Amino acid sequence: MLLSVLLVLGVCLVPAHSKPAAEYLGSPLLQSCFQEAKKIVDDAYKYSREESLKRVRKEVVSPHDALRLLKQPRGDTRSAVRSADYMAQTLRLLQERVHRVHKRSLNATDLLSDVDLQTLVAITGCAARLRPPQCSTTPNLNKYRTITSVCNNLNNPRLGASNTPFTRWLPAEYDDGISEPKGFRNQKINNFLLPLVRQVSNNILNTTDRGVINDTEYSLMLTFFGQFNDHDFTLTPSSPSIRSFSNGLNCGESCENSDPCIPIPIPPGDPFLKSNPKGCIPASRSAPACGTGYSAYNFGGKPNVRENINSLTAFLDLSQVYGSEDKLAQFLRDLNTDSGLLRVNTEFTDNGRELLPFNPLNVNSCANRGKITNDSNAKEVPCFIAGDSRADENIALTSIHTLFLREHNRLARQLKKLNPQWDGETLYQEARKIMGAYTQVFMFRDYLPHILGADVVHTQLGPYPGYDPNVDPSIANVFATAAFRFAHLTIQPFIPRLDADYKEHSQFPSVPLFTAFLTPWRVVFEGGIDPLIRGVINRPAKLNVQNPVMVDALRERLFQFVRKLALDLGSLNMQRGRDHGLPGYNAWRGFCGLSQPKNQEELAQVLNNNDLAHRLLQLYGTPDNIDIWLGGVAEPLVPGSRVGPLFACLIAKQFQRLRQGDRLWYEKPGVFTLRQRAALSTATLTRIICDNTDITSVPRDPFNIVSKRNPLILCNTIRSLNLAAWQE
Repeated sequence: MLLSVLLVLGVCLVPAHSKPAAEYLGSPLLQSCFQEAKKIVDDAYKYSREESLKRVRKEVVSPHDALRLLKQPRGDTRSAVRSADYMAQTLRLLQERVHRVHKRSLNATDLLSDVDLQTLVAITGCAARLRPPQCSTTPNLNKYRTITSVCNNLNNPRLGASNTPFTRWLPAEYDDGISEPKGFRNQKINNFLLPLVRQVSNNILNTTDRGVINDTEYSLMLTFFGQFNDHDFTLTPSSPSIRSFSNGLNCGESCENSDPCIPIPIPPGDPFLKSNPKGCIPASRSAPACGTGYSAYNFGGKPNVRENINSLTAFLDLSQVYGSEDKLAQFLRDLNTDSGLLRVNTEFTDNGRELLPFNPLNVNSCANRGKITNDSNAKEVPCFIAGDSRADENIALTSIHTLFLREHNRLARQLKKLNPQWDGETLYQEARKIMGAYTQVFMFRDYLPHILGADVVHTQLGPYPGYDPNVDPSIANVFATAAFRFAHLTIQPFIPRLDADYKEHSQFPSVPLFTAFLTPWRVVFEGGIDPLIRGVINRPAKLNVQNPVMVDALRERLFQFVRKLALDLGSLNMQRGRDHGLPGYNAWRGFCGLSQPKNQEELAQVLNNNDLAHRLLQLYGTPDNIDIWLGGVAEPLVPGSRVGPLFACLIAKQFQRLRQGDRLWYEKPGVFTLRQRAALSTATLTRIICDNTDITSVPRDPFNIVSKRNPLILCNTIRSLNLAAWQE
């Protein structure tokens, strides 16, 4: 009778009498717990969305809101995250009730029957995440990539696909061994407490913009092209909820650790306390993948470690242009014509050239033009939309997105002239296929040698070895969360804008970096992308040296334009590593076959810097505990590179795997014809710039600063891609 009443009321409780708990964990009770969990999750999502809308309307968006909106899961990613939250909260409720009644440690999943476990996976929606897709019905499977990259590996169709977990190269290290972030319980690790990440940032990363040292070899294009391509294969969505599922705390208003809230404490005496009087910088956990952590359904209900979702495909396929989900990819296409074009802005052009379309969503997280320019009559514009949600993050990145949008449409129009019989679908797919090959050529031939150095490229990457279906191309958690974030230390405190003579633009001068975040109106109303492209190919990157480290715009003023509050990118990087359970510095040194320093003397030898080693050990106590991102960026650079030995190893290993595990890599026989591959080998980023802007002269190598060895050359002297090989 009691159970019937509870089910009618929708309350998930285990009756308190002598019968075994397993008798009461049948499907009806499981359904009841699921319904309660579903309401908790749905209400939290709804509350979070309504709060976001309120803040946008009142123009009180916080930096935390801005960052969260950039990484907000959408479309199928949101469905995947919601399913994981449904499962986690259903099991949490079951677990709480079992413990409350039986006063002993029992795992709810151990008490569920196989039928109940299967029911749980089905009703939460996680079954769809575990079920292998059918590849036999996918059209042109061997000719074109699917948007989601399912069926790239025919033996394991989800390998490298969007909305699958990051892979791990070393076992995760969580406080509870399963899910809680490192340092969550404030317990000792290797006999030492982990330091506050903001304290580490203050003591190690602190610098002033006046102390920036310019790179003597490489331009800012190296920085922003790296960011553009990082957004091709890594995006870790944040939880859609801004309040705790268990107690309703608002992550933006509380300093309590309560999933998904993982606030960053501010140490005493920190200037951040003036703008964050409650004593913490708001932060939220990355969303978990279905069936991992305490919500694991591992064909027996045993919990395994929490994994994080990569909402993008693992391949170099320009998904930041085309999208990693079918619905978004369809929206980004111009389906009003049969020409295979991408959708463009219908309200504005850039001196007659195309701009990205505006985002149709009501929530506009981009900066208010009127407030920044002190012009109450200034026309506001929405955020742009592209294949990746971060296209508006800064205007240099937006300009590169715009460049590649235009190049797709240029290719589609040229292919239409060559093959007037082709329909819009063929034109779109062929142009997209060429564009995907572009990024593979540019990254391996032009970008990685600058980052890794010629020796590492030769020894760890080498020539294309052919496709191996047994190689897992999935992006590693350590790569996405630490190693490929090295370029945060190559960003200048400003974004340059130059005129046709490569001098400071008189009408639209360079802008401080912190005023260039989420400002698409600067592209629309302030000279378009040409001044920005000239700026990034003609001005040096910041040199990644041990001191100074991170510019003020990132460490003290990240997203400050939206309010007096700000975020600290260095602290966020380290907090994210702990959230993801990444092992410490020495574990990764060992993984790469490098020495593992045990004391200050040995660490000083590795870092070639006794003072830095001393300051690190004052904070961490042992090299074992140094956060992997910080340890990686602290190392002296490999000769001819822009990373240290540890990150050179991890980055090379990732690119080696995503190339060898890609069934549709451009060099694989049969993907392109021999003539097409020969033509693609001549493609250059400089030619793309020349074809899609009004710029008339460019450096021979846009990643190097202009010099006698790398002079400006006229666009009409640069070889164009010969599309004759694509003519039927």
